[in-house]
Amino acid sequence: MDQYIPYVSIFLLILCRISAFFVVAPIFSARNVPVMLKIGLAALISFIAFATVGTELQIEMNAMYIMYVIREVLVGLMLGFLAYMFFTVVQIAGSLIDFQIGFGISNVIDPMSGTAAPVIGNFKFMLATLLFLALDGHHLFIKGMLESFNWIPLTNELFAKIYDGQVSTFIADSFVNVFALAFQLAAPVLVSLFLTDLGLGLLTRVAPQFNVFVVGIPVKLLVGLIMILVLLSSMSSLFQDVFIQMLRAMEKLMHIIAGEVQ
Repeated sequence: MDQYIPYVSIFLLILCRISAFFVVAPIFSARNVPVMLKIGLAALISFIAFATVGTELQIEMNAMYIMYVIREVLVGLMLGFLAYMFFTVVQIAGSLIDFQIGFGISNVIDPMSGTAAPVIGNFKFMLATLLFLALDGHHLFIKGMLESFNWIPLTNELFAKIYDGQVSTFIADSFVNVFALAFQLAAPVLVSLFLTDLGLGLLTRVAPQFNVFVVGIPVKLLVGLIMILVLLSSMSSLFQDVFIQMLRAMEKLMHIIAGEVQ
């Protein structure tokens, strides 16, 4: 029986990383995904990862084991949180558009997260989720987590990378990239709404009797919805660019933790 204890300890570490990733990763962390399905999928992927890399390691259950558990949980949480950050790009862009159109006070409940979300942002988030599933993005997540044990072994030096600031610097840079991508997605609609405001302002100067507060809101709403419909066909390529940058960011984070990026 004692000869199996090291293998159990290795499997538990693998399960901690996979489970932590599923807690925060997009698609898998959605509230409408059954909990038992998440647990079963995490256990299945952990068994597959254990069969490929787990038998080559020897980790004992001693006083340091709790630190190993915390380290693997942090690895899974950081990878999942990084992926979720890039998924929020569409919601941030939708919030910017909603604020300009006039939908800012009409938030709806997002069934995926159970929180209030902007109308346009929730619409774009649903489109992005469907496109991600259509492109087998969830398979890429699973494949990436399996390959993470080759890039970030269970004997990684995560705490040292956090201490020297490489991980925190990269996550901060990712925040900047997320907001930049959100502005790029929302820019065409925001520019058209700005030009609409400019035109309404000039019209008010030319015809002071014109009530801009009565006509301005429906005009901006109409212009915004028309622009969204015009750009709807190009959203798939824009979302694909976001997904590519998300996967590249996850890969770079793995290289940083593995010590391959200085």
